[in-house]
Amino acid sequence: MTLPMVVPAPGLPARVRIHEVGARDGLQNEKSTVPTEIKAEFVGRLAEAGLTTIEATSFVHPKWVPQLADAEELFPLVSDLPVALPVLVPNNRGLDRALALGARRVAVFASATESFAKANLNRTLDESLAVFEPVVARAKDEDIHVRGYVSMRFGDPWEGAVPIHQVVRVCRALRDMGCDELSLGDTIGVATPGHVLELLSVLGEEGVPTNVIGVHFHDTYGQALANTYAALEHGVTTVDASAGGLGGCPYAKSATGNLATEDLVWMLQGLGIDTGVDLDRLVATSAWMAEQLGRPSPSRTVRALSHKEQ
Repeated sequence: MTLPMVVPAPGLPARVRIHEVGARDGLQNEKSTVPTEIKAEFVGRLAEAGLTTIEATSFVHPKWVPQLADAEELFPLVSDLPVALPVLVPNNRGLDRALALGARRVAVFASATESFAKANLNRTLDESLAVFEPVVARAKDEDIHVRGYVSMRFGDPWEGAVPIHQVVRVCRALRDMGCDELSLGDTIGVATPGHVLELLSVLGEEGVPTNVIGVHFHDTYGQALANTYAALEHGVTTVDASAGGLGGCPYAKSATGNLATEDLVWMLQGLGIDTGVDLDRLVATSAWMAEQLGRPSPSRTVRALSHKEQ
């Protein structure tokens, strides 16, 4: 492919690691059950496209996320792939299930607001953090890499704007527990670039270094790429994205699709930033997954490049 034309911009990282969330965050909100073998093939195709970190599933109780009730069946089908396969664990029981299958990377899912902690975890913010502390401690005892998600970083559908100091408090709590990495989640997609830069700056001032931070943007208001660019300018080198733009959040109805991995890769390629991803293979994978789901991909890049092939 000769396009996009590569024109680097000063001050940006040379390489970005994409944390692919399509198989977990992307599919968890689908109303119709996706067969386990299709999920496994999806993960395999993503690996073949060059993605090196692919979030595989969640060991949450099936009652809460029925789409991911097949975690025990799915993980052994993909565990031999030569990529990192993080899984979400909501509590010690989830961690037990993940460890029993040989998972080496796990994630816990916290909230920056009381309202979302109640809706998503059925606990207060402090109660949810207290639940995660022994989970993280056990994982670290087993030499497991732990990622800490913090949702509603930039805005909450019930509480509105989220004070930056509140976000910092949750981030520091997760770091103090032992989380190796944090993902800043814009769950309802209301962030703007200035807000992103301010939060990253304050986190740095409060002892949370940029090199442990990933960003996770939703495109509700069309700001996901602009916000990602702002994070890159600040030095962030880990970006969450979902193949084909799949996903949302089952506990926040205003949370629309994740940043599409293809749209991210197109921008990064144009900037001369290495991702290791084969965009053509990735587009083909997302087009295939859209066929399985019976609807077009919301990714603009998938639509544009798929149309050219017709």
